[in-house]
Amino acid sequence: MAGHSKWATTKHKKAVIDARRAKAFAKYVKGIEVAARVGGPDLDGNPALELAVTKAKKQSVPNDNIDRAIKRGAGLTGEVIEYTEIIYEVRGPQGSALMVECLTDNKNRAAADVRTAVTRNGGTMADSGSVAFLFNRTGLVRLPAEGHTEDDILMAVLDAGAEEVMQSGDSFEILCDPSDLRAVATALEEAGIEYDTDEMEFVATMKVDLDVQGAKTYFHLEDALEDLDDVQSVYSNVDIAPEVLAQLGED
Repeated sequence: MAGHSKWATTKHKKAVIDARRAKAFAKYVKGIEVAARVGGPDLDGNPALELAVTKAKKQSVPNDNIDRAIKRGAGLTGEVIEYTEIIYEVRGPQGSALMVECLTDNKNRAAADVRTAVTRNGGTMADSGSVAFLFNRTGLVRLPAEGHTEDDILMAVLDAGAEEVMQSGDSFEILCDPSDLRAVATALEEAGIEYDTDEMEFVATMKVDLDVQGAKTYFHLEDALEDLDDVQSVYSNVDIAPEVLAQLGED
């Protein structure tokens, strides 16, 4: 779930993707629980819940998981679900920066787990605001590049508020203001263009290049953070050149 990572498809081989499938499901389940807690279990009367369920189904979260999440969030099972969103700022190797987005029912546990993962894997915790200014909160839609052209996509989403369309590896990324994210996704659906994800993400305003050693450290740090149950997403300002990726692949 690393945000805005053009090397993600290179780094995450099939075995790694499969191993994290349950973690990805948990992210969407939490979103459903939060929406159901705030607005109730009725999809027709709770637009936030309807959207959370739609996203979960798009990522193949099983219907049983979705139904249980709605009931838990709405308090129909007798459980009390109350999550807090926390964002931690982290400094990584060679001047890199990370934003770590958590959704937790235990703030003390989340803080301790994130700090341990950071300090044991080559990073340092940063003061509030010392990293955040390097990122903008942005709506971002990803879709496969195969079978599409940049012009086709731009024509479909321009009037919906899209600000930029760019190719990143084997995907296209559409950037927009967070308030326009739903409209952009709807415009793609109406144009018959399937997309993979539509999320609000922290997008770096400037990138930092890493050498081989820095990239190794960064990937260890990112993996350790993403493995934490309370972590929803990890975003960074890291850029890794193809030749560095090639060297990593040889190790």
